[in-house]
Amino acid sequence: MTASLPSIAFAGIGLMGLPMTRRLLAAGYPLTVWNRSPEKCAPLVAAGARQVGTPAELCAEADILMLCLADTRVVRKVVFGEGGIVEGARPGQLLVDFSSLEPAATREMAAELEARTGMRWMDAPVSGGTPGAEAGTLAIMAGGHEDDVERVRPILAHLGQRLTRMGAVGAGQVTKVCNQMIVACNALVIAEVVALAEKAGVDARLIAPALAGGFADSRPLQILAPQMAESHFEPIKWHVRTLLKDLDTAVRLSREHDSATPLSGLAAQLMRLHGSQGNLERDPATLVEMYRENRE
Repeated sequence: MTASLPSIAFAGIGLMGLPMTRRLLAAGYPLTVWNRSPEKCAPLVAAGARQVGTPAELCAEADILMLCLADTRVVRKVVFGEGGIVEGARPGQLLVDFSSLEPAATREMAAELEARTGMRWMDAPVSGGTPGAEAGTLAIMAGGHEDDVERVRPILAHLGQRLTRMGAVGAGQVTKVCNQMIVACNALVIAEVVALAEKAGVDARLIAPALAGGFADSRPLQILAPQMAESHFEPIKWHVRTLLKDLDTAVRLSREHDSATPLSGLAAQLMRLHGSQGNLERDPATLVEMYRENRE
């Protein structure tokens, strides 16, 4: 059965990449992996994956190449840098990028990669965090050719509960920016709520269960409010720097399209303030500390 499944290569074995690749291995897909810090691939190699030394080597046997990397700069380096994917890519292969990138940069890189190698690009950023990656319940928003999206739909069914084609290449990234605007603003107001409840003498641990099912309820509320109320910031499930990067992308995108995003602009500044205090690599649940520090 395994021989009939497409061969997958994956670059970026981080907080999201590790559980995603574990699910692909469990589903029986032949898997080749690469990571800038090679030791992070060890659990996957132990489970049957093959490890290579450069991104270019990922292309040797793969039908589908997947990326889950930090930002636009890193993706560009992995694809077009020395030893990059561009050196091994060929027509018929498809690159699926789960990273959250700038939409314009995604379109530019996709056009360059196809022009130079024939490899096509599908942006497929995800939402759901590490719990969603572990459970295979991610929401995946895709940009690319319709036939490319359908080609990988059976594979991505092991990673997400929903795959929606939003349009041409870059459309998935625009949708992810919209997603992150909602998530980041939500996280900041939840931090305000928890701190205010505490200062007003209410047990903030009861906020999430009290509001469950009401109009203010949300997954961020149910996940973040208890963490904030109990100062439970470990293990880190995502990073402040990620939300800041995505908010900055949102502000740039709004300028490009002459669209007002004042709340997201303010959220970016608050996130930058929190990050500047040594919190960039910490969980966004730590945002509550920004408001607690204002106690008299």
